[in-house]
Amino acid sequence: MSHHSIEVSELGFAYPDGPAVLDGVSFRITHGESVAVVGANGAGKSTLLMHLNGVLTPLSGTVRIGDVPVTRTTLPDIRKTVGMVFQDPDDQLFMPTVSEDVAFGPLNLGLPPEDVQARVRDALTQVGHLDLADRPPYRLSGGEKRAVAIATVLAMYPSILVMDEPSSSLDPRARRRVIELLRSFSHTKIIATHDLDLALDVCGRTIVLSSGTVIADGRTVDIFRDDVLLERSGLEQPMSMQSCPACGAVPATLP
Repeated sequence: MSHHSIEVSELGFAYPDGPAVLDGVSFRITHGESVAVVGANGAGKSTLLMHLNGVLTPLSGTVRIGDVPVTRTTLPDIRKTVGMVFQDPDDQLFMPTVSEDVAFGPLNLGLPPEDVQARVRDALTQVGHLDLADRPPYRLSGGEKRAVAIATVLAMYPSILVMDEPSSSLDPRARRRVIELLRSFSHTKIIATHDLDLALDVCGRTIVLSSGTVIADGRTVDIFRDDVLLERSGLEQPMSMQSCPACGAVPATLP
């Protein structure tokens, strides 16, 4: 099995003294797939993502990255393979400069300085922000912080990208840049998002969570055409699929 794959089987989790957040979640993502995870607030999206590189430990069930189960003993290897971009970029940016933030992970791998600097340049170039290398992260815009947070993960050369709400709090131009960036990556990707237009643009497959269970898993366009499913999940069609409220014009047919 490819180390680019993710297999989740009967995953269950609850926070202390709380109800189940995940209840028997199962799915498999194969090499190169781009998969969105959608659902209303509280559906369990972020909690699910945090199991994929061992931030959280399941109460039941298993998570495997390729042939390797996610356990305490495998975490160093898992975190080299699975790069996670958190919802709030400030959770990942804490060094005095952007370049130091991007270098932090590779340095902790014990790489020689010249290799670390090459990774920093490559990662910042990939996200289109080599110009920010010497800037302090707190002086960046929301879109710039998001791009740099992605660069900190790319510098680790992961096989799988896990992203939580990558378009959250971005203005339209910054959001479009993030979408273009995500579409350019050949990595296996799993993206939790409320932005269903982003999911439609980036992800060929969508998993719908409701109250911690998978209630649908299929082609993104088919999921978003299912009005009954969307209503049941507390979701609405992406704007790009809705008819014009003024003239009633219907968007061009999607495949």
